[in-house]
Amino acid sequence: MVHTHPDGDAVGSGVALLRFVREKYGKQATLVLPDEAPDTLSFLTEGENVLVAEGREEALAKLLRSSDLLCCLDHNCASRLGCAETEVSGFKGKKLLIDHHLGADVSAYDLAFSDTEVSSTCELLYRLLKELPEVGCAGNMPEKTRVALMTGMTTDTNNFANSVFPFTLTMASELIASGVDRNAILQRIYNSFRENRFRAMSHFLSEERMKITPDGVAYVVFFAEDLQRFGLADGETEGFVNLPLGIAAVKISIFLKEDEGHFRVSIRSKKGWSANRLARECFNGGGHENAAGGKLYFPKDIPTPADAPSYIEKVTARLMQP
Repeated sequence: MVHTHPDGDAVGSGVALLRFVREKYGKQATLVLPDEAPDTLSFLTEGENVLVAEGREEALAKLLRSSDLLCCLDHNCASRLGCAETEVSGFKGKKLLIDHHLGADVSAYDLAFSDTEVSSTCELLYRLLKELPEVGCAGNMPEKTRVALMTGMTTDTNNFANSVFPFTLTMASELIASGVDRNAILQRIYNSFRENRFRAMSHFLSEERMKITPDGVAYVVFFAEDLQRFGLADGETEGFVNLPLGIAAVKISIFLKEDEGHFRVSIRSKKGWSANRLARECFNGGGHENAAGGKLYFPKDIPTPADAPSYIEKVTARLMQP
């Protein structure tokens, strides 16, 4: 089970563990995604035993009733599971957590591996698998496990642009040495988008959409009509929030996308500026120090979607003060 709106690290760690327990131990296993993963990750999920829970809650309930162990990956609490939250919270079997986010609710699990000083859940899972006596090295892991782990670690570091630790590079080196084709992975996750993504990216960077405050906060708000205009699916704006950080004067980048009754919020920051604090205090969320997310509800937090820009400017002006 991984978090809602699954990204490369969620899908990567899920597929990696799925294939490992099936090939190494001959166990029956199913990867549960609360909702659909982006098409760019279909090379991982294709041919695998995957249940997309959205709209199939009864199937999820039946699956959990017949399961002995629930492995929770890449989320720090059940509230990040969307439509699967209720079923997972009521699961009667053993629960295992493997996660790298701040504030993990470890008390909710029978066994928890929570470490924020790793690049990704895929990196943490790789380290755990290597410690098993029957593994010891990357070459003893199933091929699909290795490919999935490399994919998740690559996407969560933004292709080694952030959250890189010494062991992150060691892991990459070991996986490549074991035969993982990193170039093929990069082709699938970064060079297989539809044209509409790049049209939307141009709109994102336009003067009309990207605003920069005097305090060095860049923000972009995509309303429902923007998403409809470009026919954007989940995952097709992945990485957009990082783009404004290429501007010297920008310290924090914020990207809001309108959803049903709320905005989904992505925040990235340069060293010395806390994306996590901004997400926690102003956007009902949290995450890592320089990469976080949350939600902005209307009318609970702001009266209407149109009030999002003024809200962003108000709260960031306060938090950006020394």
